[in-house]
Amino acid sequence: MTNEEANRLLHAYIDGELDPAKTLELEAHLAKTPSLRAACGRLRELSEAVRVKADYYAAPAWLEERVRAALPAEPNNGPAKPRRWEWLKPAGSFAAVADWLRPAASFAAVALVTWVVALGYLRPGEDERITRDVLASHVRATLGSRSYDVASSDQHTVKPWLSARLAFSPPVADLSASGFELVGGRLDYIGEQPVAVLVYKRREHVIDAFVWPAEASKAEQTYTRDGFNIERFARNGMAFWLVSDLARNELDDLARLLAEHNAGP
Repeated sequence: MTNEEANRLLHAYIDGELDPAKTLELEAHLAKTPSLRAACGRLRELSEAVRVKADYYAAPAWLEERVRAALPAEPNNGPAKPRRWEWLKPAGSFAAVADWLRPAASFAAVALVTWVVALGYLRPGEDERITRDVLASHVRATLGSRSYDVASSDQHTVKPWLSARLAFSPPVADLSASGFELVGGRLDYIGEQPVAVLVYKRREHVIDAFVWPAEASKAEQTYTRDGFNIERFARNGMAFWLVSDLARNELDDLARLLAEHNAGP
């Protein structure tokens, strides 16, 4: 993928309109192109600002006149019949216009609510974007045979390697005694920020544990996307997102072990 093509796809990517294959291809390109990542971040901020802070205005006063003008003329078949709104109030009065426009206003309100609800589904929130990002990273690493940058089962090797390349020191736990073997770690980008990825194995299943600093704890939550299980929790100032095709109950066990290891004093 070229920079020019990636630039053209950024708007569709931010709005969640790309298919999974094109999303993975673009994210791989973003991971190695800092300038495009910065541009993507600016577009995200702009999109969020428009959605949250944009002003809304009442319909202009000439709307009633435009609606009247758009109505088809009635055929001249005998004596003219009074228009439907004329029996309500004296013709030409403001009250008559207001009563006639009330159904139109109700319809507009319903349309507006429908549009707002649709925006909520079409424009993913923060958790949905992170879910998409961690899943794409896990699939990309698995398909590309790049599950880790540093291969080691020793937490005292993986932790210093990651800490030297990040602005924080991620907690690394050796859980082999509980059946989850640490096999390495890697760097990745989630939501335009560098994160640590701890890679564990359970039999033939690979589990990615994404770790980064979290300002506030969120409720623990589980997701299922495209056949993968995802689990989210926060402990001791760190956010953890686990992704794997491992069975839900076993992924829950790993999440519990990591939470206990990082419970803090």
